[in-house]
Amino acid sequence: MGTSLVRAETLSAQDAEHLRLLSILHYVVGGLQALFACFPILHLLIGAFLVLGPGLHGHSGERLPTALMGSFFMIFAGVWMLVGWTLAVCMALTGRSLAQRRRHLFCLVVAGIEAALCMPLGTALGVFTIVVLIRPTVKQAFGA
Repeated sequence: MGTSLVRAETLSAQDAEHLRLLSILHYVVGGLQALFACFPILHLLIGAFLVLGPGLHGHSGERLPTALMGSFFMIFAGVWMLVGWTLAVCMALTGRSLAQRRRHLFCLVVAGIEAALCMPLGTALGVFTIVVLIRPTVKQAFGA
């Protein structure tokens, strides 16, 4: 408990407010990321229809290319959704970590990934998060 009291004393009111806002925004952008990661579900369903739909594709000679295309659709959509949901979870964990002032390096790494991959909201949020996290007083508050 003594270290958290020392950490709170070194953090200015402005830094604390910035961390609070960044925490909330990470939850919001993480939720949007999870929603956008659901968009390839249509491709997954089309791929499943192409692979599993018996007798709907005409002659048996056309079955292999159709199944191959359907498999590609399913794999691409599955990977896209998995990466998107993983990033959404990491964003939510970053929001929680910012609120608790823990995992400084994790927050920096996720902010960098957001800045690179999640245009335009994630880019702005990631850059602002990095700017706040590299402040000496904020680093000290995290114990980094």
